[in-house]
Amino acid sequence: MFAVGVNSSESDFIEAFNRPAAIFAGYIGQFVVKPLLGYLFGTISMILLRLPTSLGAGIMLTACVSGAQLSNYATFLTDPQMAPLSIVMTSLSTASAVFVTPILSLLLIGKRLPVDVIGMVSSITQIVMVPIAAGLLLNRFLPRLSAAIRPFLPPLSVIVTALCVGAPLAINIQSVMSSFGASVLLLVVAFHLSAFVAGYFLGGVAFSNAHDVKALQRTLSYETGMQSSLLALALANKFFKDPLVGVPPAISVVIMSLMGFSLVMLWSSKRKDVPV
Repeated sequence: MFAVGVNSSESDFIEAFNRPAAIFAGYIGQFVVKPLLGYLFGTISMILLRLPTSLGAGIMLTACVSGAQLSNYATFLTDPQMAPLSIVMTSLSTASAVFVTPILSLLLIGKRLPVDVIGMVSSITQIVMVPIAAGLLLNRFLPRLSAAIRPFLPPLSVIVTALCVGAPLAINIQSVMSSFGASVLLLVVAFHLSAFVAGYFLGGVAFSNAHDVKALQRTLSYETGMQSSLLALALANKFFKDPLVGVPPAISVVIMSLMGFSLVMLWSSKRKDVPV
C-alpha cells in the first residue's frame, strides 16, 4: 500500500476524474457486482457442496474488499492510456473500503459468523489508508527520497506478498489438500472468472457508444475481477477464529494474479492487430 502511494500523484487523479461515469461503473463492479457473485458462490459452497461455513464466509469476505493495485498494472500493460483511470477506480474503492467492507461483511457474513465492524474499520485504516497517505506525502514533499526508494518497492512488494500468501497456505495445507480443497479452488476460479466476464460486459453495456469502448471494457474487467485479497486475508486472520476463513483469500491471491495476467497476454497480443 505504501508503494501505491509513492507511485501516485495528484495529476493521475485530476486527469481520470474527467470520466466520472467510468469511475462510477468501476465502483459498481467492485462493490455491487463482485459482492453479489461472492455471496452466490459462498452460498453454493455451504448449501450445495456442504462445505464448512467458514470457507463460504472466506469467499464472501474476499468479494467484499476493495480493488487490487495489480489491476492498475494489468491495465497499464494492456491499455496504457487507461492506467490513470484504473488508479482512480482502485484508489476510491480502497479509500471507501474503510466503511464499505465492514458493512458488506456484516450483511453477507454476519448471520453466519460474528463480524467486528468497528475493529475492521480500525484495521483497514491502519493497513490501507495510513501507508497510502504516507507514500503520497513522501512523494509530494520528499521527491528525491521517493525516487530513490521507488525501484526497490516492486520487488519488496512481491516478497511481502509471497510471504503473506505462503504463510496461511502453509498453515492450512492439510485443509487445502483435503477432500474439499479442490472444491474451494474451483469455486474461487469460478468466482473470479464470473467477475472478469461481468466487468467486461458491464463496460460494453454502459459505454457502447464510446470511441474507446474496448479499452474501457478491459479496464472494468480488471477492476471487477481483481481485488485486494491480501486485505481479505489480513481481516480473516485477525477477526475470525476459524483459520479456514483465510483459505479462500489466500487461494484468491494466486488465482486472481494468474487469470488477470493471462488476460493481459491475450488482450495485448490482440491489440497488435485490432484497433481499440
